[in-house]
Parts: sequence; structure tokens; C-alpha cells
Amino acid sequence: MSALVTILDDEPQIRTMLSDALSEAGFRTAAYARATEFEAALRSATPDVCLVDLGLPDRDGLAVVHRLALESGAAIIIISGRAQVQDRVTGLELGADDYIIKPFDPAEVVARVRARLRQSKPREHAGNSATFRGWTAHFDRYMLVDETGEEIGFSHAEGEVLRLFLDSPKRLISRQQMQESLGGAAGESFDRAMDVRISRLRTKLREDPKNPQLIKTIYGAGYIFLGDVSWS
Repeated sequence: MSALVTILDDEPQIRTMLSDALSEAGFRTAAYARATEFEAALRSATPDVCLVDLGLPDRDGLAVVHRLALESGAAIIIISGRAQVQDRVTGLELGADDYIIKPFDPAEVVARVRARLRQSKPREHAGNSATFRGWTAHFDRYMLVDETGEEIGFSHAEGEVLRLFLDSPKRLISRQQMQESLGGAAGESFDRAMDVRISRLRTKLREDPKNPQLIKTIYGAGYIFLGDVSWS
């Protein structure tokens, strides 16, 4: 079955334009004008990608993005007329995977959706669960489980970074490699988004922020994940 892309935007022309372009590209689509309708639909259908406008009539779009990042495994792409760097940084920090500024060409949105889906596919050499240093990461349900069985959820965006580390343990991963693997435009907003995601992962893994033992920062070079990893 083709991937489901949901569109949350209060502009009818935008919803129609995106629905038509995505349908022609082979995706299933569902479009909503209000956050309440969108969130109600999520209870009965799980999308693969969510396109979310920030200027909604009944809810702050950033709040919707943050909730999606915490509770959904879907990739999140913000579509917004807000072009300021701080708006993009905030959206990425709250859990969005990508940010597209209006006006845009629908072909670009289709390309970005395809890119997110490619990056979300499990690697052929790895399973959906990885064990390391007393932790198990379950990527099929976005959950970390410690040795006692306590569960801690992580977002889709955090999971992308964690999987990148677990796929290449004890190897330096540069900022450029992260940008190439995870997508998004290189620059200050991408770097800050990565810093936030890594900081959140360290917190969830109960790392000492002053002396992390799993995800080490190599200043001026990148990061190294130091644990032994076993996939299943």
C-alpha cells in the first residue's frame, strides 16, 4: 500500500494543490483545515508523513508539531509563510524533520516527502531493535527500555539521529555526514536542531551532560557513539 500523507492547512488552494500533486505521485492523501479534525483523524489512521502549516485557525501549529513529535512515528514537514531563521529553528527544535517556506512549488514538496520516506526505511542490515549499555531501542514503536523495563519514548526526529549513531558505533560522524544522511539544508538552523536532538537523547539515556559516556562530542569534528551495539 502506498504511503499516506496528511495535509493540515487552512488554505483550500494549498490543500487542493498538494493533494493533487501527491496523488499524481502515487501517494494516498488526507487533507484537513483545522487541527481538531486532523487530530481526531489520527486516532483511526496513522500517516507516514504529516505536512503541517503553522498558521491554523484553532491551534498553534507549533504545538501540533510538538505533540506529533512526541506521540507519532510520522515524519513531520512544516509548510509555512514564516521565513525567519528563528521560526525554522524553533520548528526543528520542537521535532519537525523539515521546513518548507511558502510559496513553494508542489514538485519540491513531493521530492521532500519522498526523501523523508527513504530516510525512514529501516536499513537492510539491521532490525528494528538495538541493545546497548543496558538499553534497548525499539524503532518500530519509538521507545527506549532500560534494564528495569522502564519505557521512555522518543520522537521520529530523535530516532533518526539515534539510529544513525547505532548504525555506526565507535566511528566519527561529522556534521556534514549527519546533514547528508538526515536531509535538510546545512547551516545554523540544522546545526542547532541536531544539538537539541542529541541533548534530548542524552537526557533520555540519563547521561551526565558534563561528561557523557555514550554520545561523545569531538569538538570541531562531530560525534562518536561509544557503546557496543547488537541488532535484532
